[in-house]
Amino acid sequence: MAPAVADTILNHLHDLNRQPEDYDLIIAGDLGSVGLALAKEVLKKEGLNTENLNDCGVIIFDPKKQDVHAGASGCGCSAVVFAGEIMNKLLSGHYRRVLLVGSGALHSPTSSLQGESIPGIGHGVVIEA
Repeated sequence: MAPAVADTILNHLHDLNRQPEDYDLIIAGDLGSVGLALAKEVLKKEGLNTENLNDCGVIIFDPKKQDVHAGASGCGCSAVVFAGEIMNKLLSGHYRRVLLVGSGALHSPTSSLQGESIPGIGHGVVIEA
């Protein structure tokens, strides 16, 4: 899913003629630390600054204090982090523009049994205060 998230970010920035610096935060939904590192690698190869890129699944836990391996996963990550920390920072004026990119896999219960690939998808939304 990391390539799909990176692709969504790249296309969004290109389509709107924007740079990562135009956002206070660009945040993936639930890539975890491994997926976040992969997404950053793809974006850096395209010449983009990834300093303001993070992941909801990484934010939820402290890997130094908790044995969570790569972090959280699942659709709840985006909801928890956005409804809590990010929304509060938007309402307080700390953030003015955030790009939230959720991710998922498009497959049926039988696609992997049939040897088909499982395509990833990244869907983005911009929230402005």
